Amino acid sequence: MKKRPLLIIGAVAIAAAAVIYFASRPVISRQGPAREAAGGASGPAEIRIVAAENFYGNIAAQLGGDKVSVKSIISNPNIDPHEYESSVEDGIAITKARIIIKNGLEYDTWMDKMISASPNPGRTVITAGKIAPRPLPGNPHVWYGADNVEAVANAITAALVKADPPDKALFEKNLSRFNASLAPIRAKINGIRSKYAGTPAGLTETIGLYLTRPMGLKVLTPFDFQKAIAEGNDPPAAGVAAANSQVDNKEIKILIYNSQTVTPITTHMRNAARARGIPLVPVSETMPPGDTYQSWMLAQLNAIANGLATATGATGR
Repeated sequence: MKKRPLLIIGAVAIAAAAVIYFASRPVISRQGPAREAAGGASGPAEIRIVAAENFYGNIAAQLGGDKVSVKSIISNPNIDPHEYESSVEDGIAITKARIIIKNGLEYDTWMDKMISASPNPGRTVITAGKIAPRPLPGNPHVWYGADNVEAVANAITAALVKADPPDKALFEKNLSRFNASLAPIRAKINGIRSKYAGTPAGLTETIGLYLTRPMGLKVLTPFDFQKAIAEGNDPPAAGVAAANSQVDNKEIKILIYNSQTVTPITTHMRNAARARGIPLVPVSETMPPGDTYQSWMLAQLNAIANGLATATGATGR
């Protein structure tokens, strides 16, 4: 999605105002062990967590169970995470948080501004992009990699144990359960690889690379085209021509596109693919409401498997 410089004016003033006007107002509510939402059941919580994006918030809720309250700042799929501008309520949530989770890698720089505006040496800040063991160069979408998410879950659990040592056994049990729940995601990727490795595919932007590479799909779309779209820039003319030609000549069997990025270029590409009977598979940067991280990933992987089956005439997923 587009990455434009954010003008978050007066970040310090926002945080200060938040403390003054909202200090006595509950911002975060208790969440269940396998879900997270901006507002949920009422009641005090032991550990306050703020996540920049809702998939990290959901993971934190699964790991912390009823010992935590979680607020996800970006939970609406219609909001561009790159261009989000902070609010007063976001500022007060940051001031009260014991644990903060952000993506980093210049994906959510607005979080850095809010954290700087309310320094607190007693809280833990987890930056997924810094601890992800398998990041792709110039590609901030690390949460699409199961190994990366497992590393983030380990870091969240360590922060929970630090904040609440008596519940260490509970948190470690939740971590083991969470890590085991990633097995179906890995199995689905491996299954797709065993059946469709080498199949030519198209991508509108780089977010899909975290899926297509472990699947062994052969991405034909020029990388400079993908990267430009992901960064909100105009792709080079040669890249646009090549991407369109691959669609027009049906050189790709499937087109995976970011449903949260809509530009005239990607819209034309999608329409052309649809007209030529090339299966379209949407992926998103923000987890849909009501999903867990695991259900979200599996739904997208199933959609890719179905699209590949349709394109190649294979049976089953």
